[in-house]
Order: sequence, then structure tokens, then C-alpha cells
Amino acid sequence: MRDGALQRTILAIALPAMLTSVATALFGLADMWVIGRLGDAVAQGAVEVGAKLLMTLLIVFNFLRSSTVALTAQAAGRDVEAAQAEVLVRALVAAAAIGALLLLAMPVVIPAGLRMFSATGPLASLAQDYVAIRYWGGLPWLFNAVLTGWLIGRRRVRAVLVVEVAANLFHILLDLGLVLGLGLGVAGVAIATLSSEAAKLVALAAMAARERPARSAVAVVRARRTWDVGELGRLLRLNRDLFGRTLLLMTATVLLTRAGAQQGAVVLAANAILYQLFILSALLLDGFETAAQVLCGEALGAGRKAEFKRLVRAVLISAGVVALAIALVYALAGPRLAASFSTMPAVVATAHAYIGWAALLPLVGVASFVFDGVFIGSSWTRAMLLSMGWALAGFLVLLVVARPWGNHGVWLAFSLFFLLRGVGQAILLPGLVRRSFASLDPPPEGEDRSPRPCPAPG
Repeated sequence: MRDGALQRTILAIALPAMLTSVATALFGLADMWVIGRLGDAVAQGAVEVGAKLLMTLLIVFNFLRSSTVALTAQAAGRDVEAAQAEVLVRALVAAAAIGALLLLAMPVVIPAGLRMFSATGPLASLAQDYVAIRYWGGLPWLFNAVLTGWLIGRRRVRAVLVVEVAANLFHILLDLGLVLGLGLGVAGVAIATLSSEAAKLVALAAMAARERPARSAVAVVRARRTWDVGELGRLLRLNRDLFGRTLLLMTATVLLTRAGAQQGAVVLAANAILYQLFILSALLLDGFETAAQVLCGEALGAGRKAEFKRLVRAVLISAGVVALAIALVYALAGPRLAASFSTMPAVVATAHAYIGWAALLPLVGVASFVFDGVFIGSSWTRAMLLSMGWALAGFLVLLVVARPWGNHGVWLAFSLFFLLRGVGQAILLPGLVRRSFASLDPPPEGEDRSPRPCPAPG
């Protein structure tokens, strides 16, 4: 592909993926808005605590989506439909196993989680009601992660976006009907979320069933190759490394929050606003991470080294342009954006004082987001985990060194955390490319790795 065609291919995946990430993030806003119409602070607090408990529990299993994207894209690059079906079957079985363990742990997890969030009295009682209902949505959530990853790996990103938007609309209608219409309160919010997650599963399963590789899923369940120890071990290693990477990233986030809390409630609230602006930029740049996962996975699976290198450069350029645009918007409109998050003058003024860090973060973090996609798509998850560990160690040192600079020092350390990740991955990249393409085994009999058209984004 020429450069123009390459950029169009990247954007055809990145833009729908970007919108899907934003739509997913907005999923919980409907719950908070609807329950807020009741004017009951305890009910609103119960939904907040319950939702955070469940997302804390489930988000660490998002590796199911990432690993499925990578392995599916690599199989699609080799143009082997049976391998794509095997990836789907193995990932669904892994999701079912994790879901079963979570259900078995339910009597322990719910009370322990509520204690972790310091929920007591009426708040704890309502939060328990909410979690007891929504907890059953854990298994559909896990299956949805797999199906979403599998469809994205086959470039069906627009289809995933349609399902996500439809599920959000269905969720909002259920929230309005159950909470404001039938007066079910906290239980109504939980039922609406559980029902929309189940509906999303039905839609994604129906969409996956239309894909040709999925039609052979029943047959590959009985095939010995599907349960090959080496292939299963590969899946487990990918998921283990991605799980570890998520824990390290969550550790950095907790340390950022803790450093802000040590400076008082006003700084903590201001930092929360800046962090939300950072999350918004990360969601927008996440589309390019997804594009890198899919396209680099395909190129590696097909053994096309020159195309792989061009893709890495092209995704970095595209993401860099978007990061620059975000930084300019935050630099110009950041104070007004920050003011929309709070009505307290002290918090708004403090957020204004540090708004420059929200503008800087997309620029220093964009390379690490793209490289995450490249590393996941290429199954270099151990190297990604090591680079995350190195960056976290640097973050810990920087938090101590920059302490004399107060909150500016905290945000400097957090910004350098992402810069260290990107630098570490950039250093590792050439060696990983060289070894991965040099060690590609000859294709099995009947398998062709010559370039051929991949499924159109859809």
C-alpha cells in the first residue's frame, strides 16, 4: 500500500475504535445521571461504590480482549480461517473458566469489596443489593471482551461500534423505565446494566456467527490441535503478561491519587479533574493502539517485515498528529474544561494552575500507547511487561526526587512515567522485530503467507 492508502487503513480502524472506547466509557454515566434524579445521596453513593467495585474486579481481565485481537489478527494475516476459529474457541473457554471462578468467589468477593471501599450502614446495604444483581453480568462481560477482540482482530471495528452504541441506547432506555418509570431505584439501575450487557452478548454472538471462521467453531472444538499444549500455553502466557501489565498500570494510578491526597482535599479534587482529562485523551489515542494491534499482528502473521516497519511509523505519525491536536485544545480550552467539572472556586483555581500537565501528557504518552498496540499485536507481551516494570520503578524514584516541587513534581513524575515506557519500548523494538521475523517457521503445508487482501474494515 502507498502512504495515503496506509493512512486510510489505519484511520478506518482507529476512528471506530476510538468512538467505541468513548461509548464504553460513557456506559456508567447514564446510571449516575438517572439515579441522581431521585435526589437520594445514599442511593447515588451506593451505585458509585458498586460500579467501581465491579469495574475494579473485571478490568484486570481485559487481557482477554487484547490477546484475542492479537492472535486473531496474526491468524488473519496468515489467511488461515481454522486458526481464527481456534483462537475464538480457546478464548471463550478461558472466559468461561474465569467467569466460573468469579461466581464461586461471589460470597467472599462482595463483602470484601464493600469493606475495601469503606461502605457501611445504609450505603453498604444498597451497594450490596446493586452488586448482588450486577455481579451476574460478569460472565457476559468476559464473553463480550472475547467477541469484541475477535471481531476487531478481523477488522470488524465498525460493527463493534454499532453494537456498543445500540447497547448504550438500550441501557439508557432501561434506566429511565426501571428507575424513573417503575421506581426500582438502585435495583433498577443494576438490572438495566445487567440486561444491556446480556443484550450486547447476544448481538456480538450473532455478528460473530456470520463470520466464516466462526462457522467452523463447533468442528474445531473437537480438533486435537485446538487443545494443543503449546497453543494453550501461548494464550496463557499472553494473558499472564497482560494481567501483570494492567496491575502495574493500576499501581501507578493509585500512587498518583495517593500523592495528591497527601496534599489535601483541594489538590486531590483538582488532580481528579486533570486525570479525567488525561483519560479522555487516552481513550481517543486508544484507537491507534487498536489499529497497531490489528495491522501489526496481520503483518507479523504474514511474515511481511517491510510492511510491519512502515505500519509502526505510520501509526506513530497519525497518533502523534491527534495527540498534538488534543494538547492544543487542552492548552487553549483546558481551563474552561476544568471549570465544568467543579463549582468550587478553590478546586477550579488549583486545576487551572496545573492544566499544562493535562496538555503535555498526550504528547509524552502517545508513543507508549502506540507501542503497546505494536507489542500486543506481535505477542511481545513479556517485553511490554518488562518496560512497564522499568517505567514504574522510575516513577517511584521520581516521586521522591520531585517531592520538593509539590504537585508539579507529582505530575512531572507521572508524565515521565509514560515517557520512560515509550523510550523503553523503542529501545526493545528493533531487536524484537529482528528476532521475530528471523524465527518465523516455514508455513505448514497448504498455508500461504504471501500478501493477499485482508477483510475490509467493517
